[in-house]
Amino acid sequence: MSAVPIEFPHISGLRYLNHAAVAPWPRRATEAVRSFAEQNSLIGARDYPDWLKIEQRLRLRLKRLLNAPSSDDIALVKNTSEALSFVAFGLDWRAGDQIVISNEEFPSNRVVWEALKPRGVEVIQVDLRGKNPEADLLAACGPRTRLLAISAVQYASGLRLDLLRLGAGCQARGVLFCVDAIQQLGAQPFDAQANGCAFAMADGHKWMLGPEGLGVFYCRADLREHLTLHEYGWHMLEHAGDYDRSDWQPAHSARRFECGSPNMLGAMALEASLSLLEEVGMPQVAAQIEERMVLLQQGLQRLGATLHSPLDPDRRAGILTFSLGGWDNQALFARLKEQQIVCAQRGPGIRFSPHFYTEFAVIEQTLDVLGQLLPG
Repeated sequence: MSAVPIEFPHISGLRYLNHAAVAPWPRRATEAVRSFAEQNSLIGARDYPDWLKIEQRLRLRLKRLLNAPSSDDIALVKNTSEALSFVAFGLDWRAGDQIVISNEEFPSNRVVWEALKPRGVEVIQVDLRGKNPEADLLAACGPRTRLLAISAVQYASGLRLDLLRLGAGCQARGVLFCVDAIQQLGAQPFDAQANGCAFAMADGHKWMLGPEGLGVFYCRADLREHLTLHEYGWHMLEHAGDYDRSDWQPAHSARRFECGSPNMLGAMALEASLSLLEEVGMPQVAAQIEERMVLLQQGLQRLGATLHSPLDPDRRAGILTFSLGGWDNQALFARLKEQQIVCAQRGPGIRFSPHFYTEFAVIEQTLDVLGQLLPG
């Protein structure tokens, strides 16, 4: 943690509690992009082979972050929505097939499945407010269910689901398990193999501390050729780079989902950011986030705030949503913004999402500001 002040300098007075939306970059990511820009302006792509080595390091870091069997299982995509679309419009659906999701999903993990309605696919939404949401989700998986698509952590409530249990339940039922991991990957350890994921995806700009416009798509090896491709180009070919070859086939690796030129600028930043998470270690990252969550929870409870997020540490990652008596959420959000408290208005309240490096002083100052806003 000694390197954190160097990696995350901040504007004096700024309290950043919005990693569940868009995270600040660590200094090393900024330096990587600055160096990349300088190379482009001075020598162009003369050293392009060196850039490809960094991109390969990124794939390996993502492989380790998801515990994928191989970097061949990793595709670099524009965002979570693109990866979800590869699955939704790649599988061979039949009229009457069902997809099970929750009633709390971010639009990216709802609309893409609802868009299959013209093909006769039915989307079943399961209420997560029961005492046993995993049991409720699995109970909704009937004989016509082809896929269970769920967010590892719900974006508004912060509810973290038991992926091991869901994955095992899907396997027992012959149901494909698709995990939107955007609110967990980089905040909590994640294991695509142990969780039994058929597919998993996430953007880099939240808990992975990277830029927008670059994400990861994990596709289990035995399923890659079962997803019909809808995007084609030079980069997704097995023999990419052999431009004079007349016969072609999609890459056997997950690169088959990367149709054209890569986002090399984003790769520079995300590779640098993930190097920091690896240095700290995901168990330590999760433990540090939990310390900050406890501090926020206890402080908000002292203020009499209503908490809309789970209080059980096993049920949360880095999201805590609350409302404050006497305050309309929109008005409270505007007031917090005036005080340079960066957060989000989500679901039934205001969402705080600290990361492992968030200074305790930031949380204490935020709680002081909220205390001053109490009626009377």
